[in-house]
Amino acid sequence: MNSSPKTLAVILAGGVGSRLSPLTRDRAKPAVPFGAQYRIIDFTLSNCFQSGLRQTLVLTQYKPNSLHTHLQTAWAHPHSGVSEYVTAVPPKVLTPEGRYTGTANAVYQNIDLLHRTGAKIVIVLSGDHIYRMNYNDVIEQHEFTDADVTAACMEVSLQDARSLGVVEVDANLRIRDFVEKPSSPPRMPGKPDRSLASMGIYVFKTDILFDALVADARDDESTHDFGHDLMPRLIHSHRVFSYQFGTESSDRIFRYWRDVGTIDAYYNANMDLLCHEPMFDLHAAHWPIRKHEQPAPPATICSDSFGLAGEVINSILCNGVIVAGGIVARSILSRGVRVKSGAVVKDAVLLDGVQVGEGSVVRHCVIDKNVVIPAGETIGVDRAKDAARFDISSSGVVVVCKGYVFGQTQDCSRARPQVAAKRSHTGSLHHELVEQPLAK
Repeated sequence: MNSSPKTLAVILAGGVGSRLSPLTRDRAKPAVPFGAQYRIIDFTLSNCFQSGLRQTLVLTQYKPNSLHTHLQTAWAHPHSGVSEYVTAVPPKVLTPEGRYTGTANAVYQNIDLLHRTGAKIVIVLSGDHIYRMNYNDVIEQHEFTDADVTAACMEVSLQDARSLGVVEVDANLRIRDFVEKPSSPPRMPGKPDRSLASMGIYVFKTDILFDALVADARDDESTHDFGHDLMPRLIHSHRVFSYQFGTESSDRIFRYWRDVGTIDAYYNANMDLLCHEPMFDLHAAHWPIRKHEQPAPPATICSDSFGLAGEVINSILCNGVIVAGGIVARSILSRGVRVKSGAVVKDAVLLDGVQVGEGSVVRHCVIDKNVVIPAGETIGVDRAKDAARFDISSSGVVVVCKGYVFGQTQDCSRARPQVAAKRSHTGSLHHELVEQPLAK
């Protein structure tokens, strides 16, 4: 890493993601599969790649094996030389715990690594949001306004603002205050019915970032979080501006942003991919989402041995899927999924290798990898029956954990991590970074 990039991208990808359990039982949240053939982190990394930011550090911590493997297989630049890299950076042993203790601490532990790149600007990103953004736009505004820090924000309704971190800006979009989950959110200038919520995307002058991180590390009262600690301090002492994402003048593909930190948010974001004019279009050729290409035959929709035709409606099918005499409607099927004769899959997200047996009914659910559903089974039909076996979200999405075996006494949530965390605003970079022993 002896290059001197103008801009270095740092992606925070160490969160436990307890609210996304049991999908995060065995993997980090950024490594959770999404949209049939992607990982959540692919969207942030694709934004970096398409924006020409080719020097990227990914700070990892919680159960990072699958994430590290994915970065090596999907995001290595084998012919680009030392000037381009996507590098996973686990914690250094600089704290008594030997781990990152917050988002700011994660970057602080790697100040020496950041310094060696010689970058003049550092853009700090989250690895668990679904969106497209040209980071050059926010960087250009950052330089034009001579800002010390620029925070990307998105216009939201006053109702939504009450559950987010909201910034108060003046007529020049300079941030004057930040409030978390306000009962009376600050209004946007000229738009009394709208607020600006933080997206957790920050552009720093490198020297300003270093100074702020060192000061934060010396503060025993700090939670070492960007949104909770660093930004409120900097707002009152430095030139901190807001960049507004998703304006009406923006290309349609650059108006969508979702934090998929809960099961309901994850499920809904998957459903946003469906129909002929989806809310988030995976087919935008001028801003493709990169992914790991795995060899698999084409998806197949065919009749079963009795001549019953397979049928697929408003769905996404990855390579290797076979629908033989079953019905799939408004669902997302990942690599190697099998839907057998007479089975019905509706409003569902099925990850790699799921097998749906003959005559089964599967609906309004997320089923993790390699689950074999017996013939005649139902999921998403009888809530009481499902609640005895699986996790159910607040909106009723049933989640079947990875490798669940029907007919055995199991608890999908048994391995859910107990997390010590201090919440920051939901629209920021906060991750639950401290994994604690499981309660007995």
